Amino acid sequence: MKFTEVIGQEEVRDRLLQMVDEQRLPHALMLCGPKGAGKMALAIAFACHLLSRRQAAPVAPPSMFGDEPDVAVSPDEAPEHPMLAKLEHPDLHFTYPTIKLPSMGSDHKPISDDFASEWHDLLMTHGPYFTMDQWMTAIGAENQQAIITAGESDELVRKLSLKSSQGGYKVSIIWLPERMNIECANKLLKLIEEPPSQTVFLMVSEEPDRLLETIRSRVQRIDVKKLPADVICQALISRRGIDETSARRISRLANGSWLKALEELQVGSENEQFLDLFISLMRLAYQRNVRELRRWSETMASFGREKQKRWLEFFLRMVRENFMYNFRNEDLVYMTQKEEDFARNFARFINEANVLMIYDLANRAIRDIGQNANAKIVFFDFALQMIVLLLQK
Repeated sequence: MKFTEVIGQEEVRDRLLQMVDEQRLPHALMLCGPKGAGKMALAIAFACHLLSRRQAAPVAPPSMFGDEPDVAVSPDEAPEHPMLAKLEHPDLHFTYPTIKLPSMGSDHKPISDDFASEWHDLLMTHGPYFTMDQWMTAIGAENQQAIITAGESDELVRKLSLKSSQGGYKVSIIWLPERMNIECANKLLKLIEEPPSQTVFLMVSEEPDRLLETIRSRVQRIDVKKLPADVICQALISRRGIDETSARRISRLANGSWLKALEELQVGSENEQFLDLFISLMRLAYQRNVRELRRWSETMASFGREKQKRWLEFFLRMVRENFMYNFRNEDLVYMTQKEEDFARNFARFINEANVLMIYDLANRAIRDIGQNANAKIVFFDFALQMIVLLLQK
């Protein structure tokens, strides 16, 4: 994969390449930012650049490792190694959240290699832009939460202790390191403190504050910003063949996320289902229909936990958009036509008196779901609380 396949993010790309050119590349980097900004795309493109630097005749001074010199190869013009094109390079290692399948033994700690085929298929099908839901679907997960286990850190120690098969870098890409359990995080910390020779760690994180402070202090953090609307617009036109008018509207709704833009292109997308659930909740809460609210909570409880958390994040966005709708400034509002049609009559119920309390309620629910609380209880309580909060004026 080359940097030309990354949407936008030229500033981060140039910063990464400059580190290599100036021979001051740290052994551990962490790309942080919102979903859909292109963190994984940057990590994979940069890894491929590092692993392809020995394809031309040496022209640069000795590398930081004191072995054969690296070479100055243009990241966009150099021919791509066949193994890198298929992301099957022996010195490229991926770590990602996994689940425990019923077929696994009781003592087995799931590792990334258990799902290597599914991971490779996902990357080849969707490219470097994909969601946790797509990954969970790929591995057949239902009502489970994917984590990175201590078995994975043991496997990383084994892999990275081996000599580079191609005589250059070994690159370890860790997707969502915040999902490591505490045992895995402590073992990874030791590995980062004493990294194997010629090893570069590239972490891709959406919630870096959930990582151990000791890990955060030992990696160089690079913040990846949301994509500008015009960048998403041009990508929709050039990569997806969307007409300019539709591309502009979708790019505004995407709010800096290429993943969100792709979702808007899908007919019958998950967001439409989420909007129906949001509308249903608000109408039933306004009517104080406790019996139907109970049924609503049972519907929510039937979803997997990852989907439940995504709906709560959607709920937070809709609360924000409805609150901003009251200011009658279209530059502040990012809604689809269907969302705006509902907001026209509903927005007044989200106001200064209750917006912060509603935010707190949703964030508590996200926390409870993340801690494996009983989903039926969480969402029924959530629905009952909304009855009270909608009355605040």
